[in-house]
Amino acid sequence: MRIVFIHPNYHSGGAEIAGKWSPAWVAYLSGYLKAGGYSDYRFIDAMTDDISEDDLRALLAEDRPDIVVVTALTPSIYKAERTIQIAKEVHPNAIGVLGGIHGTFMYEQVLYEAPWIDAVIRGEGEAVLLNVVRAVDEGRWPDGRAEIRGIAYPDGDNKVVATPAEPPIRDVDTIVADWSVLDWHKYIYIPMNTRVATPNMARGCPFTCSFCSQWKFWRDYRVRSPKLVVDEIETLVKEHNVGFFILGDEEPTINRKAFLAFVEELENRKLPVYWGINTRVTDILRDEDLLPRYRAAGLVHISLGTEAAAQLNLDLFNKETTVAQNKHAIELLQKNGIIAEAQFIVGLENETKETLEETFQMAMDWGPDMANWAMFTPWPFSDLYKEMSDKVEVFDFEKYNFVTPIMKPPAMERGELLDRVMHNYRRFYMFKTFFRYPWVRDPLRRRYLLGCLKAVMKSAFERKFYDLGKFGYWGPQSKKSVKFHFDKSRTLTRGPEDDQVAAWKSAPKRKAEAAAETTAAAAAAMRACGGGDEQMTEEEMEKATAKPPPKVAAAAAMRACGGGNEQMADSETTVH
Repeated sequence: MRIVFIHPNYHSGGAEIAGKWSPAWVAYLSGYLKAGGYSDYRFIDAMTDDISEDDLRALLAEDRPDIVVVTALTPSIYKAERTIQIAKEVHPNAIGVLGGIHGTFMYEQVLYEAPWIDAVIRGEGEAVLLNVVRAVDEGRWPDGRAEIRGIAYPDGDNKVVATPAEPPIRDVDTIVADWSVLDWHKYIYIPMNTRVATPNMARGCPFTCSFCSQWKFWRDYRVRSPKLVVDEIETLVKEHNVGFFILGDEEPTINRKAFLAFVEELENRKLPVYWGINTRVTDILRDEDLLPRYRAAGLVHISLGTEAAAQLNLDLFNKETTVAQNKHAIELLQKNGIIAEAQFIVGLENETKETLEETFQMAMDWGPDMANWAMFTPWPFSDLYKEMSDKVEVFDFEKYNFVTPIMKPPAMERGELLDRVMHNYRRFYMFKTFFRYPWVRDPLRRRYLLGCLKAVMKSAFERKFYDLGKFGYWGPQSKKSVKFHFDKSRTLTRGPEDDQVAAWKSAPKRKAEAAAETTAAAAAAMRACGGGDEQMTEEEMEKATAKPPPKVAAAAAMRACGGGNEQMADSETTVH
């Protein structure tokens, strides 16, 4: 059974500024397949290698794949669809499979646009893909595909079938990545000039930020054994010469006990590796006394989701932080030798020249080592999208990349919005270049910050920063002539249906007697899975993520998160 994984050739001027990232999705999927008895696979990283369509055809011609697996975020969906189409042109009998968050919720639109795709994997992919591979291997495809949970597929006459959801993998320690599938010399993190990896410690997020959909995608919050995660990192360091990693979790510090165990394990092994994370301001304030230990374990960069300058925007995003807390968290990180990066979301309905100036002044007042202004991107499957859908004019998903102004504030043109954001970047990093970075006393911090500056300057000179070359932006004088090249033929013809998303997010109601027995545990579980708005205690977190949980509490927790072990009711299976 030959399987070819392909990362589509999509580029934007965002995360790639820092270097070339090792795609973790293929390592975890291939490792799970290997554990299931399927190890004949190959990975083509069309993005990192910038592989053209003709070259992709040539590479595919070298193989005779039975299954071609492609992933897609929202901005890469068209490239992913085209990638599978090319694979089907070369190998018409190969099964084309698409995975990722966009297809999970937008499978109808995807299959309408790309009817050559044989199956869309919805949600967590390991178990579902293994079941698809087994069905093909055993000759049960396509006749038996309706029995495979967690997929959507075309069924003739413009119909789409979505099967009941596959339960999340309860024991995430059973997922062991095969990092050897990657060609490691390609993946270099520019700030440290070393190989970079993106392992995961947990899946899901217990918070429900309205602009994000990761908590919906994973449906359940589960934490891996900290020791096994460090085992994985040790393999990356010793076998693949990785010198830097970023935990791919939405918020790795939320489970304080597990994160501290992870830090202790890294301290004890003294691996020659540095690392970074994204996390919440509240966790930094909570862990003030532990920050020296985090730094001693190699944590050198924390990106904080401060999000917006105006508290009004913080409330809109459901962020449980205040402006004063953001500033204090940055001070604590810097005091303990950790690079502090502040993230701002701009381009909402109430954006003006004045509010953008406020974000700059706030960044200067807070004094973070780095700042990032990301364009608000209205994911069509996010809660915030429903509130703003009547104001969304652009449905060209390829531009949904955090650097293109999808939304047009009433008070500004898109070109002006881009110009004011660039004005903030220019002033902030010019100040850091001449008055901060060269004079940092800590040698590691100085090296890291100058490396980040090198990455920014490199992308700027190459005209790749923020896609400025594609937009034709050359400074304030060009703001009126900027072209974003939106494909206006793209429309939201088939978006996520409320009923289907509701079925995906939730599960059958708990029986009254079970709910009565587990009120406290269920409440903690719901908060752990996006059902609440407060931070859990360590005791609640331990109960919510214990393996294996008590039977009744586990049943309540899984049902609260849509992760129960029973199949969905017939009414939850969508047929169109």
